[in-house]
Formats: sequence, C-alpha cells, structure tokens
Amino acid sequence: MGNYKSYSMELGGRTLTVDIDRVGKQANGCCFMHYGDTVVLCTATASKQPREGIDFFPLSVDFEEKMYAVGKFPGGFNKREGKPSTHAILTSRVIDRPMRPLFPKDYRNDVTLNNLVMSVDPECDPEVVAMLGSALATSISDIPFSGPCATTQLGLVNGEFVVNPGYELKSKSDLALTVASTREKVIMIEAGANELPEDKMIEAIYKCDEINKQVIEFFDKIIAECGKPKHDYLHYEIPSELYDALYEVCPPEEMETVVFTDDKQTRENNVAEVRARFEEKYGDNEEWMNLIDDALYQYEKKTVRKMILKDHKRPDGREITQIRPLAAEIDLIPRAHGSAMFTRGQTQICDCVTLAPLSEAQKIEGLDPTITKARYMHQYNFPSYSVGETKPSRGPGRREIGHGALAEKALVPVLPSEEEFPYAIRAVSETFESNGSTSQASICASSMALMAAGVPIKKPVAGISCGLVTGETDDDYIVLTDIQGLEDFFGDMDFKVAGTHDGITAIQMDIKIHGLTRQIVEEAIARTKQAREYILTEVMEPVIKEPRKELSKWAPKIIQMTIDPEKIGDVVGQRGKTINSLIEKYDVSIDIEDDGFVSISGTDIEKMKAAQEAIRLIVTEFEKDMILTGKVISIKDFGAFLEFAPGKEGLVHISKIANARIARVEDVLQLGDVVRVICLGKDKNGKFSFSIKDCPKDETASMNVGRVVASADPE
Repeated sequence: MGNYKSYSMELGGRTLTVDIDRVGKQANGCCFMHYGDTVVLCTATASKQPREGIDFFPLSVDFEEKMYAVGKFPGGFNKREGKPSTHAILTSRVIDRPMRPLFPKDYRNDVTLNNLVMSVDPECDPEVVAMLGSALATSISDIPFSGPCATTQLGLVNGEFVVNPGYELKSKSDLALTVASTREKVIMIEAGANELPEDKMIEAIYKCDEINKQVIEFFDKIIAECGKPKHDYLHYEIPSELYDALYEVCPPEEMETVVFTDDKQTRENNVAEVRARFEEKYGDNEEWMNLIDDALYQYEKKTVRKMILKDHKRPDGREITQIRPLAAEIDLIPRAHGSAMFTRGQTQICDCVTLAPLSEAQKIEGLDPTITKARYMHQYNFPSYSVGETKPSRGPGRREIGHGALAEKALVPVLPSEEEFPYAIRAVSETFESNGSTSQASICASSMALMAAGVPIKKPVAGISCGLVTGETDDDYIVLTDIQGLEDFFGDMDFKVAGTHDGITAIQMDIKIHGLTRQIVEEAIARTKQAREYILTEVMEPVIKEPRKELSKWAPKIIQMTIDPEKIGDVVGQRGKTINSLIEKYDVSIDIEDDGFVSISGTDIEKMKAAQEAIRLIVTEFEKDMILTGKVISIKDFGAFLEFAPGKEGLVHISKIANARIARVEDVLQLGDVVRVICLGKDKNGKFSFSIKDCPKDETASMNVGRVVASADPE
C-alpha cells in the first residue's frame, strides 16, 4: 500500500482514526476516516479553472450510502444504489451549510465534497464521520478554505448528555443536536428536541462547541504535517468605476427610497427602473452591462445593511423586534382531512393533512440496522409562482426536502403515539406566496391543520426566524425578529426556532459569516421564544386551540383488535384468499402485525364492525355443543357443507338435517341458505360436523346447550 500517515484521537468514548495518503491520492484532499467500525472515504476536489458566466460559488456535496456498508442488497429491480435517499440529501445539506461560508466569496471554481460510506457501525454514526472528514479533506487540500471546522452531535438520555450517540441511544434521546464550529465561534446549529427549555438548549450547544474545539486541535496537527499550500485563483471583482457610475445614476439617498417598501414587487420594480436608467446611459459598455446585475445586488445589500445597522431602519418600516402582519384560518380545503393557512406578510402557506392506515407509513431502507417506517411525513412544495417567477416544476429539490424535514422534526415531538392514534399522517405544505421564512410558516400552518384534522397532538407548535446584520466588531450587530426575503438575502444569519409554549422542538441556524458569538446565539433564542409565544397566543389559538374530537367525515375510520399470533395464518388464508375476500366483501383495509395487532380501516363503520366480527369468528376456537349459524355453500348426496366462519367449512350429514328421514338434501336445503346448527365436534380427520335437527329451537334452550356465536354472514 505504500507509506501513509495515520492519526487517532478519542472522541465520545470511541477512537477516531484518520489515514492520509493511503487512498484517493489524485483528489485535492482525501481522508480515509474510521470511527469504530464505521468507515467513510471523504474527498475534496476543485476544477482547474472557474466556471464562466456565474455569480456564485459552485459547491456540491454528496453523501453516498452504499448498502454493502450494512451487508444488504439494494432494493428494487436493478439491485444497485440509485438516487440519494432523503437522509443522504439532508446529511449533504448539514455538511454544506457550515462549510460554504468558509470558502472565499469570489471563488468560482467548482468544488465537490464526496463522502462514500463504506462500513457502518451502529454505535458510530457515519453522518458525524462525513462532516468531520469533509472539513479535514478540504483543510489539507490546496483549495482556498478558512477552516478547519468540526461538527459534533449530542443526545440527551435520562437527563444526561451523550456525545455522538449511536442508533440505539438516538431512539431514546430527548435531543438530536448537531453543532458545527470553527476554533472561535459556532457556525451551524441543527436540532430536534422534545420541548427542551431554552437554557438547556444553550448548554447543549456550547457542550458541542467545547468538543469541536478539541477536534480542531487534533485537525491542526494533521494540517500542519499534511496540508498543501492553497492555490491562487481568479478573483471576481466589480470595477470601482462601475460603482461610481451606478452612484451617479442612483445616489445612495435615492437607493434607500428604492428599497424602503414592504411590498416585494414594488421593490423589484424600483430596482428594475434603476437598471433601465443605467442601461440607457451606459448600454454601450458591454463589460459593465455584464456586471450590472451583480453590482446592483451589492449596492442594494450595502444600502439595506447600513439602514439596519446604523439607522435601525428596516426596509418595510418595522421595528427591530416587530413581526409582520399575521393571519390564520382553517378548513379552506373541503375534502382534505384537515387544512389550514398561515400568512405572515407576503409569506403564505396552505397545509393539507391526510390520514391513512398505518400500512401506508413510508418504509425507509437505509444504513440503519433495520428497515424503519415513517408514520408521519411532512412534505413542502415551493412553486415558482410563489415568488412571481415562471419555470417548469421538476419535483422537490434539496431545499424543499430540507424545509419539509425541518417542519417534520418540529412537529414529531407533539404527535400522539400509534396506540393513541393508529394512523399514518401526511402533511403537505403548499407555498402560495413567499417573502422569507416559509419553513416556519409551514410549521404554524401544519400545527393548525393537524388539530383541524382531529389528530390529538399534545400542544400546538409555532416557528419563527431571526436574522442578523453585523458590523466590524463582535459587539456591533443587530438581531432582527421575523426576517423577510430581502433581510435574509442581505443579512448574515437565518436562525429558525420552532416550539411550544414550554420548549424548543426544532432549530436550524445558517450563517454567511465566520461564526456567531454566544451573546448573539442567546439573544436570538430569547427573541424567537418571545415571538413564538405571541404567534401561538394571539394568532393560532384564537383560530383553533386544541384538536377536534371527531375526524373529518372524509377520513378513514379505524377499529383495532388483537388476535392470537398463531391465528394470523387463518385470517390471511391460503395465498391471501381469506383476507382478500374480507377486504372485498366489506370494502375495508385490514392490516395485521406480527404480534397479532389488527387494524381495520374504512369509511362505513357498520361494514368495519362486520369485518371485525368476521375476523373474530375466524380466530374463535370452535368446540362441541357451540351453537352458530352458517351458509350452505355445497350440497352433496350425503349432506351439505356450511361455511360457519370466513374460510372455515363443516359438514351437516343428511341424517342430521331433519327429525324425519329425507331422501334428498335438496328437499330441505338450497345453496345460500343460512341455518342454525350445533357443533358436534371434529371427526377423525379434524373436520367439523354439525347438526340442524339437534340444535335448540329457541334462545332459552340454546343457552342450556352452549354459547351462541354470531353468523358467518351477518347480512
């Protein structure tokens, strides 16, 4: 294999090992990462030249889940890994978000961070390994990068913090926190929690930050010994002469008027007018016209930041802590099982909830040790019309998947258990209009839609986002409550927090600068709590305060029962014949778990009860002297066969049909007749036999012989 360097440290009670120059030597940077038995190959590569015609940094991050890592075949016909799973996309986003601000703002070379998961130890999450490996591979490469950074996950089990918990502990944890840091500051926060108090969340964040600093010390040693000199690149700059010309066309005082409005379309029209004036005067300068859009963007950004930071003026005229006008309503989509709309300024979300049997829960096959089921699914859509644009719909992108996952994370802690509410739940947030923080509006809308659908959530959840504008020093900053799109684009932070009155259920924090001080983090969390309380108390609860007691008439109803697991085969029948006949006959869905837990769902409660009774009959242990009814399904010379329970048959011998001797069975019985019989037990072949003539004729007499069982055909 040749010479390579290997470095190790203890992290969360397990050994993290990094091999350098062992594999992937043609990448700009490569780390072969081992954490327990988890192995991830992390590489960073950059193109030789910048991509032409773009005004952004083209970074792509991949998290490749290989099923051989857990000793499985991929599902599907091709038996080959296909498009990334939702989990892989979310992991890629968590790697991208803290690292992107650490690259130069004017870097235009394509950069790809690839994380190949090759082995998974259930106690050592490959997400953590990929996050650390991506940062280190980039730091030792020749790609310009202001790293290193490090990432830690933290759980809370039985009141104790757990560093980088494995799958088993994660399932028991009241906290799923991911924090990325540089050696100076926190740069990314992602959290899901069971109503964690704000002070406990802050403690957890800085527990992660403390561990990150230890990892960075470890990384510094590796970088010092293995790091490559950073390569030069073509800097992207706008000529100062272009800015001078733009200031001449639209002086700074006028630009403040251009951007100072609460209507997004008005602002865009104002900026378009400035551009038209510039083009009229300098349209012949091809170089300037190629740069004018970016120059205008930077001019707007500088103006907005100055107004906020120095003058404490927001573009729409709000106070620093003021929330945009809010509105909420429910039941606007008639046939949805639950619906709600939440409006915040020019951001508007409509959420529709659908209920279904638990069999509709989404099966998730990934790198977890077992196949899991997602009983609650939250999906988010962001059509182009919501921002006044026109482009074809190509399905959800990474942003849409990330926003849906954030809302899902925020609401899972308040959902009822499967025992309390045996339904799969799908919430879909449709963005009608967008001007900032649609993900948090979808949390509010979804919370109300769930209650309108009759889902017995424990408490309503609301979400809000705070922004940030910073100056030259750590103490020179302004935190903004409820940022609109312009403040998000031109600001330094998007700090989203969701929760109930009693605590936090989700956090997602992204920044565009090199980290936040603890003072800013604490102020943002305090500000979002204040705003969340207001939204819950003043806007959502007056519309719907608690879940409805009844489900929508359009929602499926569910009856549950438990049977002996050894009787499951009787209910299913040969090749599913019995259960399929019940489903067709009673127009219901029937789901049976391995432990004998049965769910019957449908819209007609009487048919559901009939199906329940039919299943009860199937699993009943029939005994001698038991009285029941059955339908004649076959007539032979020697007697008639009855179906006395779905899928179960027995014989009434011709001698047992009537008190007097009969010559032909057809003289007394016809196909389809429903008759009352008494069980004579089983013959030597294990088949049931019955008697009509010996069955008591009235209820009093029957009770002296045996108990009565309902008919196999109640209809």
